[in-house]
Amino acid sequence: MLEIIEDTIIDAIKLLPFLFITYLIMEYIEHKMGHKTKHAIKKSGKWGPIIGGILGAFPQCGFSVSATNLYAGRVITLGTLIAVYLSTSDEMLPIFISEAVSPIIILKILGIKLIIGIIAGTLIDVIAHIIRNKVLNKKQSTNNTVENEENEIGHICEEDHCHCNESGILKSAIHHTLSILMFIIIITFIINTAVHFVGEETIASWILNRSVIGPLIASLIGLIPNCAASVIITNMYLDKVISLGSMISGLLTGAGVGLAVLFKTNNKIKENIGILILLYAIGVISGIIIDLIGFTI
Repeated sequence: MLEIIEDTIIDAIKLLPFLFITYLIMEYIEHKMGHKTKHAIKKSGKWGPIIGGILGAFPQCGFSVSATNLYAGRVITLGTLIAVYLSTSDEMLPIFISEAVSPIIILKILGIKLIIGIIAGTLIDVIAHIIRNKVLNKKQSTNNTVENEENEIGHICEEDHCHCNESGILKSAIHHTLSILMFIIIITFIINTAVHFVGEETIASWILNRSVIGPLIASLIGLIPNCAASVIITNMYLDKVISLGSMISGLLTGAGVGLAVLFKTNNKIKENIGILILLYAIGVISGIIIDLIGFTI
């Protein structure tokens, strides 16, 4: 139990700087930038999936949390968020390096995740843009844009009943950081406890030598809102317990605690569930295709 508590605290501390910087940026955008500047940030979203995919590939799960908060504030697009989730590496890279895996193989795996993330994110944004144009007329679209720019980032403050004013940006950022950090600690502790008692061997037996079922279950494991998911998936692949497709499926859906934070900060539950299903579907389909075509690295 002491080991579980220690791991939980360490995971939370790793996320602390990402949380604080993100909320500080969001508070600054909300209180210091005008509507035109906010609109410019949102319009730059067409490059978001590419930028998000690249940044998400770095070996940490903190950026998925940052991206989640930015999406909840409607600073970035859905496609950018998905690109970050899909490309996020979590603990995969450190494990590969510690096991002396060939740098070429590591780069290929990172490349697969990055390409899938960018393509999926871009397609999602394009489709969302087409649907939005069909549903909304120009007048409605203009009104909603202005309203969202004023209110979306601020809804996080409103939910916590915190008075966010221009002179209290730092104080507000600290408040939100500590609030989310406590939530993450609780979720992480519960998941670490569950993984400890279930065991990696039991989890591995669920997907051993199952070509189609493997990606289905691996993607489900990847959805566990904790960096431990990527550790389990990566170790099972290195031990030749699962296929390349299953590993890619699990790593694609492994967004760290980003998904848990999504349900905490984004008050649109149906939208959150839709994002969860979308992420899962992309992971499963990608893994099955990789196994079916016999792709190797």
